[in-house]
Amino acid sequence: MNKISDRFRTGLRASTVAALMAWAMPLAWAGGMDSLETFIKSTRSGKAAFTQVVTAPAKDGQQPRARTQNGSFEFQRPGKFRFVYSKPFEQTIVADGQTLWLHDVDLNQVTARAQEQVLGSTPAAIVAAAPDLKALERDFTLTEEPDADGQQWVKAVPKSRDGQLQSIRVGFKAGARGAELATLDILDSFGQRSVLSFSDFDVNAAVPASHFQFKPPAGADVLRN
Repeated sequence: MNKISDRFRTGLRASTVAALMAWAMPLAWAGGMDSLETFIKSTRSGKAAFTQVVTAPAKDGQQPRARTQNGSFEFQRPGKFRFVYSKPFEQTIVADGQTLWLHDVDLNQVTARAQEQVLGSTPAAIVAAAPDLKALERDFTLTEEPDADGQQWVKAVPKSRDGQLQSIRVGFKAGARGAELATLDILDSFGQRSVLSFSDFDVNAAVPASHFQFKPPAGADVLRN
């Protein structure tokens, strides 16, 4: 009887461990492209904090210069987002679905541009604008890259060579609700690199519609392109 009980307890422990291991292995995805497609399909809105490190290429044998900015990010598909840079310089970027607004607080200057003219081959298309993977593939050549730093990666190269972007690497990590945006690694045509690292990502968060509306402050210079 004791042998049967021991075998039962051993089997129970083994099945419990197996169940816990299965629950704790969210990183066993098929690959970066699947994570990208899942993110676009299932993440309709979200908000997160971010840190952006911008590194300029080295000149005349000098060390590359880097600057760090912090802020918050919110988006709602399709085509609405809000970046608020709080440190070291205050800046707000809002896409309301029609117009892309950029407000430089220190200069009290606002720039307004039609979204459809500027978002096609940009990181914003990947994060918030593209309704599905096929739409994204119209503007980018997408390549799955090896996993690194606990993330799954996709490299996006703009098909149009008219812009200032050379490539965008998108990193995803496992979240409680599936693929979660973790990193945007952006290289422009001048060799400048911008790495945005996201934290405290709230998937499908209820973001107030007012956050995607923008009214130029009184007295601000407004430039329309």
